[in-house]
Amino acid sequence: MRADPAVASATGFTGGGQRNTASMFIALKPLAQRKSIDNVMNRLRGKLAHLPGANLFLVPVQDIRVGGRQSNAAWQFTLKADELTDLRTWEPRIRQALSQLPELTDVNSDQQDKGIQTSVVIDRDAVARLGLSMSAIDSALNDAFGQRQIAVIYNPLNQYRVVMELAPSYLQSPESLKRMTFTTATGAQIPLSAIARVDTTSTPLAVNHQSGSPASTVSFNLAPGVSLSQAVDVVNQAVAKLGVPVSVHGSFQGTAQAFQSSLSSQPLLILAAVVTIYIVLGMLYESLIHPITILSTLPSAGVGALLALMLFKTEFTIIALIGVVLLIGIVKKNAIMMIDFAISAQHAAENEGRSFGAGSAIYKAAALRLRPILMTTVAAIFGAIPLALGSGDGAELRTPLGIAIVGGLLLSQLLTLYTTPVVFVCMDRLKRKPSQAHASMGATPLSTAGV
Repeated sequence: MRADPAVASATGFTGGGQRNTASMFIALKPLAQRKSIDNVMNRLRGKLAHLPGANLFLVPVQDIRVGGRQSNAAWQFTLKADELTDLRTWEPRIRQALSQLPELTDVNSDQQDKGIQTSVVIDRDAVARLGLSMSAIDSALNDAFGQRQIAVIYNPLNQYRVVMELAPSYLQSPESLKRMTFTTATGAQIPLSAIARVDTTSTPLAVNHQSGSPASTVSFNLAPGVSLSQAVDVVNQAVAKLGVPVSVHGSFQGTAQAFQSSLSSQPLLILAAVVTIYIVLGMLYESLIHPITILSTLPSAGVGALLALMLFKTEFTIIALIGVVLLIGIVKKNAIMMIDFAISAQHAAENEGRSFGAGSAIYKAAALRLRPILMTTVAAIFGAIPLALGSGDGAELRTPLGIAIVGGLLLSQLLTLYTTPVVFVCMDRLKRKPSQAHASMGATPLSTAGV
């Protein structure tokens, strides 16, 4: 690890709760002296993939972790089962299926099932034939290894519980099982080897639980160029293809779960912002039509932000979503500046007793408001360019915000100067149709009476 040019220092230790694990902490050089952490991890992953007898996983340190238990990778998919046997059966299959997905790397599980245990397999037919009972065998094994409490010694200050078990010298290995004998009802001594066999089997070092159910967490990292949304889709598809029973159900945890929650709430957040703007503009102009004209500028801003993110191969993160919400407030001022002037010009003409059509009003507004619209938009673009092009520590967090703002402003500026006047004229015609229809209906009886 220390030989890598991007590594400043490395230190490690073994243990940490389990004797078969070790951890290493790596400090990287400043970002100006190396590439991104993803590139460094991909380079180190190739060097660490061929070490025999061990599995090594690289996990970037997160300043803020959103739930989830500690794991060997950044993203977590937790399996819960009603029965522990179902979990032990399906967890390796699901883990194997996920490890074959090219979108995922470092697929591993916290179900460490390579522990060693001694299993006593009893022949019940031999037990019945030799005159023993399972309750007697259970009691004898419990007396030997279960630390049965048989009495309590009381004194004026303390109480001492008397526990019966084998001497410590007989608890060091399974060989003590071969020396155990059981007494039948007739007094005969039956050795354990006559009624059972002793096998060495594997067992989990620990059984994790979540919400009261046995659980196992499969963690993974993303392959280069793969977004979390793509990984979520392929994981769900892979699990669905296996035909997992209903007693085993999986869900994303930690940061992946927060990502899914944010995806589900993003449309609602944007809709709430649009509805709020519509209500405020409706109260401002005392109209239900003109706010629609202003809101018609928002789709171009969202499309521009998405196209810019795709052009620079940047993920649509929460920070990029914040940029889209900011665009809602920035872009609509272009339409407000034109429509507010056009409506004021129409009202002024009506007060003077002359007619001023919507087309003429919006044309005059677009001509007079072009310079302030361009100036405010250019100022906003130049203010966001440092975010989009910035480098150094923490730049990867600010870059999506700057790219979304610049892309949305550029495309909306090119489109709204042409689309907003058209939408304004169409909305004005739609607004005047009911009044014209009402006027024509009222004129019919007057002409008939005149005739």
